[in-house]
Parts: sequence; structure tokens; C-alpha cells
Amino acid sequence: VAALSFASGLPSFLFSDTIPVWLAREGVSLAGIGLATGASMPWVLKFLWAPLVDRIGNRRAWIRVCLVLLAITTAILAAADPAHHGARLGALLLLYVTLSATQDIAIDAYTIETTSGRELGVANSVRIGAYRGASFVSSALLVYVAARQGWPAAFLLGAALTATLAAGALVLPESGRGTRHAQALAEPIAALFRRPGIWAVLLFALLFKLDISAMDPMTKPFWVARGLSLDQIAALTTGRLIATVGGAALGGVLATRIGIFRALWTMGLVQLLSSLGYALAAAVPAHHGLITGAALFENFAAGLGTAAFLAFLMSVCERRYAATQFALLSAVYALSRWAIGLVSGVLAERFGFAHYFLLTFALGLPAYALLPWVRNAPREPEDVPVT
Repeated sequence: VAALSFASGLPSFLFSDTIPVWLAREGVSLAGIGLATGASMPWVLKFLWAPLVDRIGNRRAWIRVCLVLLAITTAILAAADPAHHGARLGALLLLYVTLSATQDIAIDAYTIETTSGRELGVANSVRIGAYRGASFVSSALLVYVAARQGWPAAFLLGAALTATLAAGALVLPESGRGTRHAQALAEPIAALFRRPGIWAVLLFALLFKLDISAMDPMTKPFWVARGLSLDQIAALTTGRLIATVGGAALGGVLATRIGIFRALWTMGLVQLLSSLGYALAAAVPAHHGLITGAALFENFAAGLGTAAFLAFLMSVCERRYAATQFALLSAVYALSRWAIGLVSGVLAERFGFAHYFLLTFALGLPAYALLPWVRNAPREPEDVPVT
């Protein structure tokens, strides 16, 4: 599970962390960087082809093929020119995210099938730690290489590492799923919508991390605008990784001990405060200490909130429809991330970084109005009790 989460995180962080730094260093505007996040749409729509992953082949085959194609696509990025071939780059990023989204469907389902309900809290700590660990490679290491050898060398290294993961996927054990398939392509989604109170779960998934989704696309351009070098960005990314792993580990343990519901609102409130840290760092003249503190706290808080959030979403899924139902729930979250990402650059240019980060704090508040309904959300019988 840890190895697969690392493989899932590698393309995700390359897209969300490294690509914005690359585009900012190449002189692309904030609005253009925000628009580039539109290529994340396959993460929103992946539930449409998730039933195929349930019905065709097995999880291991999907994971292996996607990793091979991701390695090839990353190598092609080495020759891309964002300043003069924006449309081609957009198409390439769209393909890249589609492969990553398809891989995620299979990995999430594999995880659910190999993890018992009461292991979800701790299992998601492991998942988040390994997933975020991939940011050391996709962000810190590749940016470090780019500072010395150039961006083509960095992307080629990323391609080689992805190919290594593809080779490692050859030894994945069976998940014990057997040969059962959904009776109809629409049945997993229909079964989810038949469950009482599911509307609150879907709306909560849409809103819970809206503050982080709005803030994240602009944090790396903010670092570049404040004069951080590539070496400083690489070092900061390493520190953020440690903070996230610490937050995820604590969040997973707390979600298991105090219950998913209590973990959701307590750790979610800590997550919400990270926007204020960035607003403070942006409100004063360039101060690398404040920027570092804001970045580290953001990632520690995000690790806390994500551990509880993923455990909650997984607890709602029926095991027989694991791939499709989790893909749908995570796609709802990805929809808000995609929509706010498209306008993030325009809003940051209009309001300035300080006021924009204050706006992201306000965006994180509406989710808490849904907590009374989320507390009674339907779950599989063997899940961690909600407290």
C-alpha cells in the first residue's frame, strides 16, 4: 500500500508542485498558471471510466500499464516549451493527468480491498506519508536537478524513476478480489445514491478542502515572486514533506482513537488556519522565515485533515464497488479543486497574494455547516465508529 501510494503521488506532485514552479520560472503569468490547472479535469471525471477498472482485467495490470505510459509522457515533457507551445503542453498535461487518474482508480480500489475497516485510519496515515514522500522526488529532487542541469534533465530523471516503479509493480501480490464484477456499469453509482444521507457526503466532499484547493495553485508562484531560488524551493519542499508526514501520522492515529467525525472537524479547523499563515507571510515585505513557517504549517495541517478526510470517504464505500464509489467521491473533491484552480491565478492577480489567501480562508468555512448530517452518514458495518 505504501509503495503504491508513492507511485500515485509521483505524477500528482509533479503536476501540482513542479509544473507551476517551471511555468513561473519560464515567465508564464499567474492567470496562465491557473489555467494550466484545467488539465486536472481527468481527476474529476475518472468515475466515468472507473467501472471499466472494476470489470476489465485486474488492478495490478492497470497499475503497471499506467506507470509505463506515465514514464513515457514524463520523458516527452523534457522537450516541451511552455513559452511558445502552450496548446501542445496543455494536451500533454491532459494525457499525463488522465494516466495518473486511471492509475489512482486501481490503486484506491486495491487499497480498499486489502485493508480492513478498522485499519483505515492507520492505513491512510501510511498512504499519506508515502504519497507525500513522493513530493521529495517530484518536487524537491527534480527542482534541485533543474537548478543545476536544467529542466529537461529533471523531467528525464522523473521518467526514469517512474519506469523503475513500473518494474516494481511486476511483483504486486493479488488483492484477493477474485473474479466478481459489478452487474452493470451504473450499479456501483446507483447503489451509492440509494444510501440515505449521501447528499451530505457529496456536498461535504465538494467543500471540505476548498480552502486548500484554492491556496495550493498559487503558493509556488508566490514563492517565486518573493525571490526564492530553486535551491531554496527544493529545501522548503523537503521540509514540507516532513511536516506532512508528521501531520498524516498524527491524523491517522487520532482518527482511529477519537473517531472519524471528531477527527474531521477538529483537524479540519487546524487545516483551515493555514490560509491565515500564508496571508500573514504575503502581507509583509519578503520574509523567508515567515514563508517557510507558513508552508510548513500548511503541510502539517493538510496531513491532519487529509488523513481524516480519506478515512471518512473510504468508510462510505461498499467494498464490492470500491473502485467506482471511491472514484466518484474523490472526483467530487477534485471538481472543486479544478474549478477554483482555473480562477486562482486571475483572482490572485486582481486582489494580490495577501487578500487572495484571506479569501481562501473564507472558502473553507461553509463545509462545517454540513457536520450534523455528515455525522450520520452511511458507512460499512466494520468501519471505525463515529464519535
